[in-house]
Parts: sequence; C-alpha cells; structure tokens
Amino acid sequence: MKLIKKLIFVAVLTYLPYAANAWGLLGHRIVGEIAESYLNPNARKAVKEILGSESMAITANWPDFIKSDSSYNYLSSWHYVNLPENLDKIGVNNYLENMTEANIYNKTNEMIALLKNKQTPAAQKLLALRMLIHLVGDMHQPMHTARKEDLGGNRITVNWFGQKSNLHRVWDEQLIDYQQLSYTEYTKAINSPTTAQLAEWKKGNIKDYIFESYEICNKIYATGIKNDDKLSYRYNFDWISTVNSQLLKGGIRLANILNGIYG
Repeated sequence: MKLIKKLIFVAVLTYLPYAANAWGLLGHRIVGEIAESYLNPNARKAVKEILGSESMAITANWPDFIKSDSSYNYLSSWHYVNLPENLDKIGVNNYLENMTEANIYNKTNEMIALLKNKQTPAAQKLLALRMLIHLVGDMHQPMHTARKEDLGGNRITVNWFGQKSNLHRVWDEQLIDYQQLSYTEYTKAINSPTTAQLAEWKKGNIKDYIFESYEICNKIYATGIKNDDKLSYRYNFDWISTVNSQLLKGGIRLANILNGIYG
C-alpha cells in the first residue's frame, strides 16, 4: 500500500509541472533574459528596486512555482484567455473587452496600472511585476489563446519523439527543450533582431499581441493535428522558427512595456 501511494505521489509530481506551466522554465527565463537586455536606465533601476538581487529571468517562473500554494489559486485563470475559433481582429478585440472573468488580457492591464501607480504598496508592486513578466511571456505562447473545449490543447494527446504528451505541453516546453540549450545560450542564439523588427515589434498593444498569438494558434489547429499523432523532427522543423520568434517578441515587448511604465 505504501508503495502504491509513493508511486501515485511521484506520478502527480511528474504531471503537475506539465499541466500547470506556460512556456516551461526555459521559455519564461528566455523571455525575461531578453527583456532585461532592452530596459532603459530608468526601467532597469525601478525593476531592481522591486526585485532586489533577483533577475527577471529567474523571477519569471515565480507564478508557476507558487501554484503549489493554494492561497494563490485565484491566479490560475490569469495565464490564458479562451477564444472561440474563426474570429477576426475586431471579433477578438470585442471578446476581450467584454470578458469579465479574470484572464491574461485584463490582468496584464491591471498589473501595468498597479506598477504605474506610485501609491501601490511595495508587496503589491512585487506581485504585479512578477505577474507582468510572466503574463507577457504567456500571451506569446499561442496555445494560451486557444480553445476552451480542449483546454488549450491539453486534451489533444500526442506522442513527442515516442513519449506520451499533449499539444499544449509540446508548445509550452518540449519544442524549446529539444534544442538542448540553457536559457542564456538560447537567448544569445535568438536575440539578434533587425532594426526594422525592433521598430515593428514595439508597436501595438496587449490586444494586438494576443491577436497575433491567436492567429498562430489557428494555424496550429489548421494542420489537423489529432489525438495520438506522432510528432518529432518534422514538427520541430516546421514550428521552431515560430517558437523562437514568439520568445524574442515577448522579451522585446515586455521591455517596451516596462520602459513605458518607468519613462
């Protein structure tokens, strides 16, 4: 009986990170590391005052780590937004504006407002900054703008190089992990945007970023992926450039948001 309980406990521990995380540890650290490299002096100073010695790359995963503490359960719906298929940009914008439940759109804007307010208490600023760093990363993971009926791809079971997985997990971490790079190595490998890309990616707002991810999400669904599909080298070849682009955009846009908050 003790052995069975132990096996169940190990299985739960093994499953939870995949079910809960967004972009995985590496993805969020890459976004945080990239963002930190584009902060202006005022933003860099303000971030350091709030985070202390903790880097943006390391604090980026805090919102996933604290999911083990039930007192933070209220944060769970902040990481994503469920969107119906076949919406145009106006449709997505209207959907976001009319949603009342907590989601990645309204909570990202709320965190920005808290950080802009000089009267926000220090503890609340720390939570707001940690969540903002994480949520901007999340909104650039296309499966965080996916369908409610399959839980953002979590219910689409696939095989990733012979390992049982699901579509959401493949996008959260397995495509990134497959590159076999540390988050600092990965950052160096992709952090070379052109001047034109920098200018383009700094445009827009939170709605635009979500719609962009939603369009990519629609393309992922349009491939016709279904339960028990076998994904490996070809899937990596087809999608890794999209993953890298989203990670880079996420970091640059996060820095741009913080630069705008702190002038």
